[in-house]
Amino acid sequence: MASSEASNPDILSHVEKFWHGRLPHSPIYQFLLSDIKFTHASKGVVRARLLLTSNHINAHGGIHGSVSATLVDWVGGMAIAAWDNRVMTGVSTDIHISYASSAKCGDWIEVEGRAGKVGGTLAFTTATISKVVDDEPGPIIATGSHTKFVKI
Repeated sequence: MASSEASNPDILSHVEKFWHGRLPHSPIYQFLLSDIKFTHASKGVVRARLLLTSNHINAHGGIHGSVSATLVDWVGGMAIAAWDNRVMTGVSTDIHISYASSAKCGDWIEVEGRAGKVGGTLAFTTATISKVVDDEPGPIIATGSHTKFVKI
């Protein structure tokens, strides 16, 4: 998952400001993602880390599928914001998630979003959610793709 491109401080600042402006208006993001921390931002790419708590876990002790889906949705919008410092990231038209493994309460995860194309009408993003092992992205928990209508 690691990108060879260095994090851009201006894009990172924009994405963090964008996120903190949106957070107060989304109860689900407040509940699930209030503690998420960005670790990287460059043109169309963002990475962030989150410590899993009981809020993120299903009845079997693993990360809930709806949390993974929320992360794919969230990071797609953040990657679009990082594309060209936009403040309108559109609305979802399509989202797909493939679940590969799991993580448990107390595990750190890393989520990476990439905007592959941001056009005049649609934006296409991909996401990878990994368990963090030895401070590096480890086993993949889930991958996703997300299409958004951006002509707003």
